[in-house]
Amino acid sequence: MSDHVYQPLGGNDMPRFGGIATMMRLPEVNDPSRLDIGFVGVPLDQGTSNRSGTRFGPRQIRSESVLLRPYNMATRAAPFDALRIADLGDVAINPYNLLDAVARIEQAFTHIVQAGCRAITLGGDHTITLPILRALRKHHGPIGLIHIDAHADVNDVMFGEKIAHGTTFRRAVEEHLVDPQRVAQIGLRGTGYTAEDFDWCRSQGFRVVQAEECWGRSLASLMEEVRAKVAGGPVYFTLDIDGIDPAYAPGTGTPEIAGLTVPQTLEVIRGAWGLDLVGADVVEVSPPYDPHGNTALLAASLAYELLCVMPGVPRRNET
Repeated sequence: MSDHVYQPLGGNDMPRFGGIATMMRLPEVNDPSRLDIGFVGVPLDQGTSNRSGTRFGPRQIRSESVLLRPYNMATRAAPFDALRIADLGDVAINPYNLLDAVARIEQAFTHIVQAGCRAITLGGDHTITLPILRALRKHHGPIGLIHIDAHADVNDVMFGEKIAHGTTFRRAVEEHLVDPQRVAQIGLRGTGYTAEDFDWCRSQGFRVVQAEECWGRSLASLMEEVRAKVAGGPVYFTLDIDGIDPAYAPGTGTPEIAGLTVPQTLEVIRGAWGLDLVGADVVEVSPPYDPHGNTALLAASLAYELLCVMPGVPRRNET
């Protein structure tokens, strides 16, 4: 096993508009056993219910990530000082068969998990989190979950189908992929079909934080509660970009008004510091609905922030 620590390609080595657009311009490495953390793309949008286009999400997120630098000025996190981090490329999903695509994703992530590599995944629609959780359960058992989203994604069926981006977390509970007593959903809002849309989550033991609870306040104190809720074992962090207000993230398939602000989202992510995060994802980025690239840039920045709270990431002491 190599002990080599990779570094993002700097702007003084190659202009940021040049070179190959891997995540943060890191090397592409095919063997996850050589890494502590790997960025993975899953270009899937067969599970979407409204606007498609998330199949282009991973590529656009990587393109916008060329603006990112390795050191976090706010938290002093320096992930590239000590950990082996690179881009593992994309999962070769089946674009014609959703169930086969889901099986391929599970197989790919099972290989990554067995190699001892933690993945930060670039989506893709929210269907992809189900096979990732299936792969993680084989190694960790039921895990805790922090879930930023406008929607609970706990439908029983969508147009008669059990697998879609709006059924992910009902299946996760039914398949014992998550521990319901260690789940927090943050930013839920909008209209629904019945009160059960959110009440089912509460009945399972989830901590449901509707967006109205977040308006006009810092979420630092909320994250003290959330950390206590999900602690006690491995935790997965899933971030649907539509959890953030569409004023900041219009490039998504099912936008809902009055969502989280970007600073609040950073508070939630940074509030996960110290948890045993075994993986994370940023999903539902649909570049065709934001031709300026701002949504993809936000997603790239949030994926970097998730990297900065992964176990083993050092923080440089003040001098």
